[in-house]
Amino acid sequence: MTPTNDRQFPAALAAAMAVPFDYAGGDGVDFEPFAAFLSAEETTDWFQAWTGNSELDGDDFRVFGQDGSGGYAAFWLVRPSQPLADQPVVFLGSEGETGVVARNLGEFLWLLAGGFGPWEAATSYEPAWTPRPNQELTAVAERFAPGWRRSPAAVTELAAQEFPDFDDTLMELCR
Repeated sequence: MTPTNDRQFPAALAAAMAVPFDYAGGDGVDFEPFAAFLSAEETTDWFQAWTGNSELDGDDFRVFGQDGSGGYAAFWLVRPSQPLADQPVVFLGSEGETGVVARNLGEFLWLLAGGFGPWEAATSYEPAWTPRPNQELTAVAERFAPGWRRSPAAVTELAAQEFPDFDDTLMELCR
């Protein structure tokens, strides 16, 4: 995989990560963006711990945020020779939850604008939770990804359709 060794956020991601996410006592979005991607070493340490497999590295991921329990949101570098913005966004939870939450950065921006974070998009643990669209994130999505506009439900459905075996792929790596 050689999409990028760059650890700098694309401008669109930097703009979205600069917008505050309001947890609102559990009624908001459970997401804590990072100021930069985790280093290669930190990513490898995390991925080895998450899988229990010390033979792996974290080269296929660019981690850019977490939920309150320590689950990570990342780009999954699964599309050879494609730029980072064209890679899917995934969530790997602290309790083993997994999910491809968007097929690319553009759709991820619209997911955020619709009031979802990576954890909310990947899990259905809180059936009474109601998303709150975010005007600042909508402005970011309109600026950087106007052609990718979709509802959060469509974003997650398309991602699940394109990558139905993501969980199985990860579980095969676990020890």
